[in-house]
Amino acid sequence: QVQLVESGGGLMQAGGSLRLSCAASGRTFSSHAMGWFRQAPGKEREFVAAITWSFGSTIYADSVKGRFTISRDNAKNTVYLQMNSLKPEDTAVYYCAARAYSGVYASPYEYNYWGQGTQVTVSS
Repeated sequence: QVQLVESGGGLMQAGGSLRLSCAASGRTFSSHAMGWFRQAPGKEREFVAAITWSFGSTIYADSVKGRFTISRDNAKNTVYLQMNSLKPEDTAVYYCAARAYSGVYASPYEYNYWGQGTQVTVSS
């Protein structure tokens, strides 16, 4: 099992920045990639960004390209999501997820472990 704990969410004005963290513990060696997803009220969970532990390969949703950056610290078993130029439409609960198999994917069905989520609210 892999346990994931997100932190760093909060309230921010449009145009501001936040950095989310996701600390992984447990059988972290069984995790090959990490992803960030978000879910706004009344909407489906959507992909934000993902990264592999080994080579740091990344993919992003078009809606966040150029504004968000995903990174990882292998020594700390922690993944980050730096969010700049925030918009009100970025408001959502942000979830961290771990994938137990190789490859990096945008579908939430490709991930095996999930954190509890952290709320991000962007005011206009």
